[in-house]
Amino acid sequence: MQAAVSKSRRLSAIFKPSVFSLSVRGLPPGSHSMAEPHPPTSETRRNHSFMSSLGFFRGSTISSSQNPIILRASYSSEASAERDGPSDAVKEIYDAILDSVNNKRTMAPNAWTWSLIEKCQNHQDIKLLFDALQNLRRFRLSNLRIHDNFNCNLCREVTKACIRVGALDFAKRALWKHNVFGLTPTIGSVHQLLQYAKENNDIDLLKDVMKLLKKNGTPLQPGTADIVFSICSNLDKWKLMTKYGKRFVKAGVKLHKPAFDMWMDHAVRMGDVESLWKIEKFRSESTKQHTIGSAFSCAKGLILEHKPEEAAAIISVVNQGLPEEKRPQILAELKKLVNEWPLELIKRKKEEESKALATALESDIRAVVSALGSSGLELMA
Repeated sequence: MQAAVSKSRRLSAIFKPSVFSLSVRGLPPGSHSMAEPHPPTSETRRNHSFMSSLGFFRGSTISSSQNPIILRASYSSEASAERDGPSDAVKEIYDAILDSVNNKRTMAPNAWTWSLIEKCQNHQDIKLLFDALQNLRRFRLSNLRIHDNFNCNLCREVTKACIRVGALDFAKRALWKHNVFGLTPTIGSVHQLLQYAKENNDIDLLKDVMKLLKKNGTPLQPGTADIVFSICSNLDKWKLMTKYGKRFVKAGVKLHKPAFDMWMDHAVRMGDVESLWKIEKFRSESTKQHTIGSAFSCAKGLILEHKPEEAAAIISVVNQGLPEEKRPQILAELKKLVNEWPLELIKRKKEEESKALATALESDIRAVVSALGSSGLELMA
C-alpha cells in the first residue's frame, strides 16, 4: 500500500502543470581601364567620382581563405545514444502509460503523453516516446474504436522534441503519411526540420525532407519555398535551387516575393540569364510590381546582355515608385551591383574568360551609372 502511495506521489510530481576596379586572376588592377575619348564633362567627373567611391576602380582581391568551410553539425552517434539510458522521469511516465493501456486496459490521461514529450532529454527518451505512442494508438484503435490519428499539435510537439535532442531519424518518421504511431504529418513539422537544416547548413537533411514530402504527397507551401531557397542560397547550391524551384512552380505554389528575390539573385550571381528570364516570367505572373531585389536582378541580366540603358531604366522606374525613406536602398543595391556582383561573376569563370568578362562589365556598368545620373537619380550618398 505504501509503495502504491509513493508511486502515486512521484507521478503527481512529474505531471505538474507546465507552461507551455575589378581584379581578375592574372589581370592586374587597372590594366583594363577604358580611355576617355573626349575631355571629361562635369557629369562624367561626377559619375567617375561615384564609381571610385564604390571601389570600382580600386583593385580588389579575393583570397582563397575567404571561401567558407561549412562544418556540419555533429550529431551523437548511435552507439553513444545506446549507452545513454532513458531519463528517470521519462521512464516512469512511460511505464505508467504502458501499465494503463496494457494491464489496466484503460486509456492513459492525455496529460501523461504531453509530459512525456516535454521531458524527453536524449535519444533513448525519444525511443520510449515513440513506443508509448504506438501502444496508445493500438489501444485507441482496438479498444476505443478511434481510427483517427492524434491531433496536429501533438505531432508538431513530437517533432520539436526530436529536434531538441538531436533524434532526427525519429523526427523524419513524424513526416510519414502512414505510420504506426498515430502521428499526423503537418507542414509545421516540415518547417521545423527545414529550419534546423538551415541553422546547421545541413544540405543532406534538406534533401531527405524534400524526398519525404514527395513520397508522402505532403502539399508544398510558400513558406516551405522560403526556407528551401534560403538554404540553397546560403550554401551556393544553384542546381538544387533550380530543381526545387521548378517543383514548387509545377505544384502551383504561389511563391512569396522574398523567394523570387532569392531565386533571381542566385541566377544572376551564376550569370545564368536564360534561367533568370524564366523565373522573371513566373514572378510577373504572380505579382506585377517589382521589389528592389527583383528589379536589380533584371537590371543585372540586361547588363549581361549588353543593354545598359534598359538596365538603368528599370532601376529608375523602381526608384521613382519608392517612398523617400526607402530610396537609400537603391544606392545600397547599386553599390553591390558595381562593387560585389562583378567579382562574384568573374571568380566563377575560367581564367581565359574572366578578362573579357571584366572588360565588358566595366564598360556596361559605367554606361548604367551614366544613364542613371542623366535621369536625375541622386548617386552620392
